[in-house]
Amino acid sequence: MMCYHYTVPDIDILRIRFEVSISKKIDFPRVYHVSGFVKPRLPVITNDAPNSIQMLSWGLIPHWVKDVGNATKFQSRLLNARSETIHEKPAFRSLIKSNRCLVLADGFFEWRHFEGRTYPYYIQLSTGEPFAFAGLWNNWTNPDTNEQMKTYTIITTWANPLLEQVHNKRKRMPVILHKADETPWLTVDLDRDAIDSFLVPFEANKMAAHPVSRLITTKGTKKNVPEIVKPKEYPELPAIKL
Repeated sequence: MMCYHYTVPDIDILRIRFEVSISKKIDFPRVYHVSGFVKPRLPVITNDAPNSIQMLSWGLIPHWVKDVGNATKFQSRLLNARSETIHEKPAFRSLIKSNRCLVLADGFFEWRHFEGRTYPYYIQLSTGEPFAFAGLWNNWTNPDTNEQMKTYTIITTWANPLLEQVHNKRKRMPVILHKADETPWLTVDLDRDAIDSFLVPFEANKMAAHPVSRLITTKGTKKNVPEIVKPKEYPELPAIKL
């Protein structure tokens, strides 16, 4: 797994943290868990409207997709974009130059493998404050209805020393931007070297991770509940060391 599950603060917290305006039509409550595979609409700040929060659908649909069936398939496949190939892949290579965005969150989930079992973890900044994943967005037109649909993907990179131990099978993590880098990331006129300078792991010593219950993988249960992010002790698990 990569970054397919995360948490989002309520809209007022996002407005204050990112110093942006919000449409009166948006009433976004606190989200304790959301999965990309349900194609949710979530708060994003795009470079074409850097002073406001918009609701975009998670799972990128490239502009050249011609039908709804393939659009649905691409959404599930393009929840993430690998930083190492982002300048070459047809779905991303034009967007990385012109369509960058901030994906707003305050935590995410990954799975640790230990002695044949998997353990879910919740990862945040050590301060607990909201942050932005680096993302790409696109405006896709449904050929059947001419309706326009804005979608996004989260960029991933290699893991820092914390995520190497948590996400220890894939050893990857989402790109988390420093607060000072959020506005520059949205600047359209950046060359490849400048873009790549953002696509690196966030410092491990500024992050925190704890195991959570298996509620997140239990079928038939509500997952958007506070309990899903609460610490859970597994006596057999060795501690994460930095």
